[in-house]
Amino acid sequence: MDIGRIGIWNGLLSKGDPIAQEATGELEELGYGAVWLGGNSSVTGAAALVAATSRITVANGILNIWEHTAEDVAAEASDLDEAHPGRYLLGLGASHAPAVKNYRKPYSTMVAYLDTLDAAPRPVPAARRVLAALGPKMLKLAGTRAAGAHPYLVTPQHTAEAREALGPGPLLAPEVKVVLSEDAERARAIGRQVLAMYLKLPNYTNNWLRLGFTEEDFRAGGSDRLVDATVIWGSPETVRGRIAEYHEAGADHVAVQLLDGNPDSLPRAGWRELAGVLELKG
Repeated sequence: MDIGRIGIWNGLLSKGDPIAQEATGELEELGYGAVWLGGNSSVTGAAALVAATSRITVANGILNIWEHTAEDVAAEASDLDEAHPGRYLLGLGASHAPAVKNYRKPYSTMVAYLDTLDAAPRPVPAARRVLAALGPKMLKLAGTRAAGAHPYLVTPQHTAEAREALGPGPLLAPEVKVVLSEDAERARAIGRQVLAMYLKLPNYTNNWLRLGFTEEDFRAGGSDRLVDATVIWGSPETVRGRIAEYHEAGADHVAVQLLDGNPDSLPRAGWRELAGVLELKG
């Protein structure tokens, strides 16, 4: 499945409503290769966007395995792929203990979920699914039981380590946050607004500790060092260069989450600007 080099990650697109459908159509025309439906997305929301477009890949980023049974997902994903072959990528994730009431061992639960997808009357092939993965075990699983990995909130260093864990073949599609601003104070404030919830989640803080950050970096909304490492901002040339660092580190595709300080609306003007910065059609 060819999803291009650059995609867009956004939680509001998960609704699959007419506004999301129109916006996805514009993203397709702008030259983005994929849209990633953020938050706890569903196959149903993805199906609406696939039906409203003609080429762009629609992926879950991610579908929460605690909230959707593997049997239902296998049936829904198969229906969608039969109706629109090669347009849908199932992204699966184990979420976080603070967000799930009956959270159990995420790795073994994911393995069992994949086993069920494989055993379904209409299986979801490994080539049509990716896993949210940060740590070594889940990354290796993504490389052996899925098309690859969709790490969230990571640095180029993590991307390089993920590529080593996956090997040369599997897809590596990290999510990357971008603020189109050269104003350091504004860009960091927008970044901290988004990072706040993740500073409370051990999956992310443990991953940052593995990457060389310290507990000090997690205080007061996140240090400048942490914000600057996880949120790209600056001039168009800086933004283009820093996204390129992920590709150079081993990413096949970068899913850009564009931040503008207005999380309740789609940043469509920013998506247009970013397409120009990255010369997607040129």
